[in-house]
Amino acid sequence: MEEACYDFLDRLGVTYFRADHDEAMTIPMCHGVEQVLETKICKNLFLCNRQKTSFYLLLISGDKVFKTKYLSAQLGCSRLSFGDEADMQRLLGVQPGSATVLGLMNDTGHQVQLVIDRGVLQNERFGCHPCKNTSTLSLLTQDVLEKVIPAMAHTPIFVDLPEEDHA
Repeated sequence: MEEACYDFLDRLGVTYFRADHDEAMTIPMCHGVEQVLETKICKNLFLCNRQKTSFYLLLISGDKVFKTKYLSAQLGCSRLSFGDEADMQRLLGVQPGSATVLGLMNDTGHQVQLVIDRGVLQNERFGCHPCKNTSTLSLLTQDVLEKVIPAMAHTPIFVDLPEEDHA
């Protein structure tokens, strides 16, 4: 799976930097890698509705606290929760801790809606795993938006999630 990510990026002519490291399942575990790559790594959250009929991959800045109510309101759906491991494996081909925008290349049936918090777009570079959480890639954010996502034929929904809960 990891090699397929590199082949995919190479075919698109997308330049990337790679850092190999111990398993990094959480953003705090990624902080050292961020320093090596000089790139912020975003959270990749695999979500679903209560009925498990709608699935989402949310890309959100690593330092933001995720509040379901804000995303649910912007998507017009209720009862979002984290998707389970079996659905993540079936739809994205990855295990928990390895969710990534690059996993959408496995979602050929377009069952997962990509959702991007606009805060992620503020960085020049975009950090993500290549479908395995023992490596991290640094790509130009512009390449992710203009080459990678279109090549996977996914159309993202852009949302504005707050920095903190003001309620």
